[in-house]
Amino acid sequence: MKSFEFFEPTTLAEASNLFAKEHAQLLAGGTDLVIGMKAYTETPASVVSLEKIPGLTGITVDNDNSITIGAMTKVREVELSNDIRQHHTALAEGASEIGSIQIRNLATIGGNIAHASPAADTVAGLLVADAQVNIASANGERSVPINELFTGPGQTVLKPGEIITQFRLPNPASGSHYIKHKIREVMDLAFIGVASAVDVQNGVIEEARIGLAAVAPTPIRATEAEDLLKGKRPTPELLQQAGEAAAAATSPISDLRCSAEHRKEMVDVLTRRTLQNALDRA
Repeated sequence: MKSFEFFEPTTLAEASNLFAKEHAQLLAGGTDLVIGMKAYTETPASVVSLEKIPGLTGITVDNDNSITIGAMTKVREVELSNDIRQHHTALAEGASEIGSIQIRNLATIGGNIAHASPAADTVAGLLVADAQVNIASANGERSVPINELFTGPGQTVLKPGEIITQFRLPNPASGSHYIKHKIREVMDLAFIGVASAVDVQNGVIEEARIGLAAVAPTPIRATEAEDLLKGKRPTPELLQQAGEAAAAATSPISDLRCSAEHRKEMVDVLTRRTLQNALDRA
């Protein structure tokens, strides 16, 4: 590991100014950064820890039933939260898929998203929760929808010095479900991640959201498939149409883990499966 400067700021403004410097990296849980530094794939000149900045951890339910998750909240806490499990089940299921329990006790939800991997396990659940991402810097604060955060593999709309502080989940779903397609039971990257969330009233789908990971340069919402479902009663034929529309929205690649053709086929299958499970939960 190369030598580096280490900073432990106590305010967001201080952290932002340090992070804006050339070759600076943020330290949240460290489960990606430390490994990268040991392997010399990450060689920051300085590391800025967020550990001592107050207000970045915890899960709170607001008066309008929206849920706010601090970016430094451990993934294990997201996985086990009764509020997340009840109202955003797909997100809790995605959190449970990250590494081992030991890793989830270190990793943060903010780090999982800021890393901007198209295959991140929490991203599909955040997509179907319509999450808003709160961002802060020394110059102020702003918020962006989760589906507008990513610009490419490992890339986001974050400007120099900007730090993710919170995720706000405004829309509890009647039912949601996440499936990760992988080889091993644990500690494997997703071939595909699919989450679905539905709101059902009197047997009619009022709202549907489908989030897809690892099937495009960025995580995406399958909006055409969602539009097919809204205002209709669920039938096997309707779910099949939605699965086909979701697969059509993808642009996967072939790599060592999976072919593009298999990814497209499984998006169709897993979209139907997650929709049915979300409907059963609703």
